Amino acid sequence: MNLGGELLDLMRRANEVARKRFGSVVSYSKNVFVPLTRLCRNRCRYCTFRREPDEVDSPYLPPEEVFKIVEAGRRAGCKEVLFTFGERPEERYDEALEWLEEHGYSSTIEYLVDLCRRCVEEYGMLPHSNPGVVTKSEMRKLRRWNASLGLMMEILSDRLCEEGGPHEHSPGKRPEERLKVLKYAGQLKVPFTTGILIGIGETWRERVETLEKIRELHERYGHVQEVIVQNFRAKPGIPMEDHPEPTPADLLRTVAKARLMLPDVPIQVPPNLNRETGQLALLAGANDWGGVSPVTKDYVNPEAPWPEIEELKRLTEEVGLRLRERLPIYPEYVRRGWYHANLADVIEELADEEGFAAG
Repeated sequence: MNLGGELLDLMRRANEVARKRFGSVVSYSKNVFVPLTRLCRNRCRYCTFRREPDEVDSPYLPPEEVFKIVEAGRRAGCKEVLFTFGERPEERYDEALEWLEEHGYSSTIEYLVDLCRRCVEEYGMLPHSNPGVVTKSEMRKLRRWNASLGLMMEILSDRLCEEGGPHEHSPGKRPEERLKVLKYAGQLKVPFTTGILIGIGETWRERVETLEKIRELHERYGHVQEVIVQNFRAKPGIPMEDHPEPTPADLLRTVAKARLMLPDVPIQVPPNLNRETGQLALLAGANDWGGVSPVTKDYVNPEAPWPEIEELKRLTEEVGLRLRERLPIYPEYVRRGWYHANLADVIEELADEEGFAAG
């Protein structure tokens, strides 16, 4: 069998698994994206999000700016507040620590917890935070006010942390540090979003080994609500701007492999990074488009605008599937009751009887 035939057979088998487990539904979450801080202790060679203190007006978005975004999202019918930001900037930059102290906080996580609380109590919206590497105690605090949490495993490879590798100057990308966070989430029963980033210099074996480690912890705790397969995109100004991007065939092969390895876990492919291949990814076993915002751009990939919800609906229906809105906590975990009592009233208000977004 030639390579094309092997890929088509892999996609066919993965699609059969997806349809058997998830039926015809492809989900998405309507959100607002809050870039809480662009400062970060890590210096990944493929990142365009990170900034130095002299490149930003303020180390952190102040509360009034955060809630201006949140209110715009509420008016647009969004249910999720996605907090994404650089990891532990106060460990690297005095400017970050000084800002926090001036505003009455001891850490980025403490500030984040307070913002999440206000999103729930004052705006009736559900936070989903991507705080990077956190301690178990910090995760316990975040769980009180987050419907779900997330951390990409990216590629769990010590080799990529060596000199010249994409994670050479990124202490938070050490495999053992990221796996501890994934384990904490399982122990604390936190619905958790994770995933892999392909095309950053890893081998196929390293991709598979990363998926195997995700699977191992999910089999133990049952907490992985979603696995994202994200493809590296070369951008001007980054150290890896001339690094080749994964081909469509490479992406589809990885999506199909992820589906076969994790048959009961939703697989997401970001639609704004895959406008040409998104439909094929659905036929390769993906069943989620991720968070899509009608209000804010993707600050991590600002060159790639979100598709309109109507476009997502058309893309989904053209391949015989149907689009359905979910919350940042997946329906299965709504039904299980895997959320803190602080969130119960809001989740019950926003969810339908199946655990998807109501209305």
